[in-house]
Amino acid sequence: MERITAEETTKNHQLDRINIFKLIILVFHIVGIVGMSIPSIRPYFQLLTPFHLLLCTGLLLVFHKGWNVNFLIFSLLAFGIGFGAEVIGVHTQLLFGGYSYGSVLGVKVFEVPLMIGVNWFLLVYLSAEIFEGRIRNWLVAAILGALVMVIMDFLIEPVAVSLDFWAWEGGQIPLSNYTSWFIVALVIQLIYGKLEFRKKNPLALFLLLNLIVFFGILNVVLS
Repeated sequence: MERITAEETTKNHQLDRINIFKLIILVFHIVGIVGMSIPSIRPYFQLLTPFHLLLCTGLLLVFHKGWNVNFLIFSLLAFGIGFGAEVIGVHTQLLFGGYSYGSVLGVKVFEVPLMIGVNWFLLVYLSAEIFEGRIRNWLVAAILGALVMVIMDFLIEPVAVSLDFWAWEGGQIPLSNYTSWFIVALVIQLIYGKLEFRKKNPLALFLLLNLIVFFGILNVVLS
């Protein structure tokens, strides 16, 4: 009986931690929506964008349990492939089209903010996790995960342009952006699917939904 009670106590403590972190995520995104919606304080919230990205990633990793070499490999490849594709895209216009990054996202290397690599890692992790254990075929799961990322990019693009995260030549988002985004995302999703590490995270779906609502509302507010 004592053993059962101890296990229940531990489980309840874990649920309390999860709920606290979910509340932090929810409040942070509500405050972000309000801040980005008020022109007089919007510049200050724009400067907080890198912090927002790091906070989301950090909170997610608190509940990640699969810390092993494979996860490290995935993390480095997700960051590296995503960042590398952006460097190629910015300098050659071959992948996503003609675009350039503003100063909002922080420190740049080869004209690409380092936060973009973090963003690729975060979006792949979130979109892949929602199909983990639900779709048995890893190839189908990777394709679905990449499609979710395209949907996310579709929501992010207008907001990012409005907030000076990046700018497109001619002011138009080309179709090549979405096709290349899907291809790069699919490559990283396939890597995620093939590498063995514990992939269930109790914050992933909640965080993804918050991001969808966040960018969805800002699309309306900033249009």
